[in-house]
Amino acid sequence: MSHDIERPTDITVPATSLWAKMPLFAGVAGVAGTGFTVAMMFGEHKERAFFSYLFAFALVLSIVLGALAFVLIQHATRAGWSAVVRRVAETVMATVPLFALLFLPIALLGFHDLYPWSHETDKFLEAKRWWLGGDMGNGSGSKFYFRAVIFFGIWTLLSQLLYRWSLQQDTLGDNKEARNAITRKLWVLSAGGIFLYALSQSFAAVDWLMSLQPHWYSTMYGVYFFAGSMIGFYAFLALVCMSLQKHGMMAKAITAEHYHDIGKFSFGHTIFWAYIAFCQFMLIWYANIPEETEYYMMRMEGGWNRISLILPLVNFFIPFFVLLSRHAKRNRTVLMVASIYLLFVHALDLYWAVMPNVGAHGEEPATAAEGARQIGEAVAVHGPHFSIALVDVTALVGIGGLFLAAFAFLLARNKVICIGDPRLDESLRHENY
Repeated sequence: MSHDIERPTDITVPATSLWAKMPLFAGVAGVAGTGFTVAMMFGEHKERAFFSYLFAFALVLSIVLGALAFVLIQHATRAGWSAVVRRVAETVMATVPLFALLFLPIALLGFHDLYPWSHETDKFLEAKRWWLGGDMGNGSGSKFYFRAVIFFGIWTLLSQLLYRWSLQQDTLGDNKEARNAITRKLWVLSAGGIFLYALSQSFAAVDWLMSLQPHWYSTMYGVYFFAGSMIGFYAFLALVCMSLQKHGMMAKAITAEHYHDIGKFSFGHTIFWAYIAFCQFMLIWYANIPEETEYYMMRMEGGWNRISLILPLVNFFIPFFVLLSRHAKRNRTVLMVASIYLLFVHALDLYWAVMPNVGAHGEEPATAAEGARQIGEAVAVHGPHFSIALVDVTALVGIGGLFLAAFAFLLARNKVICIGDPRLDESLRHENY
């Protein structure tokens, strides 16, 4: 690769590009899908609608949080290679406020249907009262809501400051001193922000996903969700970059070297996901504690057993061998197919985590002893067999459409490359050895 720097000029979204029209198309699909799903929450199958909505919400939010983690890591490590692709990640994470709004149906409409601890009580749930809520028996969720406000507050603060300071660099021209000053601010914010992100993301996964089965617990669940988030984000990043280049942007700025790195991180987080998933399963299987094994037992019947058995194959072994080769990571066609595949299996993983809980919880137990007995019975009566419903699709189209509309709208308003980043030249020269 030549070391002569050719500054990119194709750094804005053309008015005739599909990306310029996407806010309208994706927005219409998003409003229609979300509207249908919310309408279903008031009908006969409202419980299924709540779980479908939660699945779609968690899936798309995981990509957004993966983008926030990516940007924090790039600034904290002072990475140079990623400058040409970081604006895409910054725009993804800038949509966090949208998800605070999309969380309202979960918090205001589906809270009691989704989370059995909000209206049930037994000795196991009483032991967790200090975290889940002060009056679980009568439906209070004040702590749940309070923590959600904190989570979205942290994510919004971090994402908006990182995004706006990065945009500010683009306006400073040749003022190197001012641009370097912003780079230092981004580094300081990211160095501390990583810890806030790690804690808030982990506790949000516990609150919104793990507490769907409140008797069950795993100290690895937050990291498990993080690993999947990064897989989903890197797959999305690769596909967006390829699409932007196809539509006339960053034609020479993003090279096989950058795709090679995106492929390496996809490959690495696939291994990381498998490691966490296996460790979580192995420790629970070995300990054989009923409250813990309930999670996996519920997923070993009713059709979910097939999903449980194929997850290691489709989530680890297939992408591992596909992305193992250096040539595969540098081949755009292979990386594109692999990225689409990784998005699908990430969605499958979260679907497997959320949807078996549909119908899993019965009426409120009369006594604590009755509640304890229901732990074992939940496996046998946990609800419908594995199936895909229309509302699953509409929820995903709705939330995914609104996200893409917001993402494309922000992308079209600004430059698609961090043109003011002092490390841009390093990124344009980037080579893998």
